[in-house]
Amino acid sequence: MIEVILCDDHALIRRGIRDTLSDAPDIRVVGEAADYGELRDLLRALAANGRGMGCDVLVLDINLPGRSGLDVLHVLKDEGTPLKVLVVSMYPEDQYAIRALRAGAQGYVNKGGDPQLLVQAVRTVAQGRKYVTPEIAQMLVESLTAPASESLHQKLSDRELQTLVMIASGKRLAAIAEQLTLSPKTVSVYRARVLQKLQLANNSELTVYAIRNGLVGQ
Repeated sequence: MIEVILCDDHALIRRGIRDTLSDAPDIRVVGEAADYGELRDLLRALAANGRGMGCDVLVLDINLPGRSGLDVLHVLKDEGTPLKVLVVSMYPEDQYAIRALRAGAQGYVNKGGDPQLLVQAVRTVAQGRKYVTPEIAQMLVESLTAPASESLHQKLSDRELQTLVMIASGKRLAAIAEQLTLSPKTVSVYRARVLQKLQLANNSELTVYAIRNGLVGQ
């Protein structure tokens, strides 16, 4: 039996994922968390009950309050945890998949895809193999064969890219700061870095850049 933990800040989405996985006879959801703090406590509680790491696969969302999913991946990687992580995100593969894989994820699935792909991905990751869609595989090949064509936003840090997407989605700095549990001043610093790295002057240009590069919907 493959034991899974879900980490997503939207209860309805967690329920949908749980229902999809529960239909598979070889998969069982053993816990849920809405953010990194709850995830950490859940893993500790399961470990204290003699469950080792507490599960086989962690299904992790990218866009979490406080520490993002990418931050969580870096923490788990730095801690040397054997926990296998499957990232499930609303963001297109071409924006976060390679970042997630480089940060330590074993697979990446878009939330808008076929639910059965999620089941297949969990099984693949649980076996210790990487799960990538044909689109991600193509991007990996292109990133190896044509590194010089890298877009400017690919040079942003994970937090800078997250800030870019949120600003381009229409969120104000105060709202971004609250969601990321950062100070408005810190978010302003990230914004300034993004503008500088992308060679842009203001939020309007930033939004246009994000739309043209498929970082947000039109």
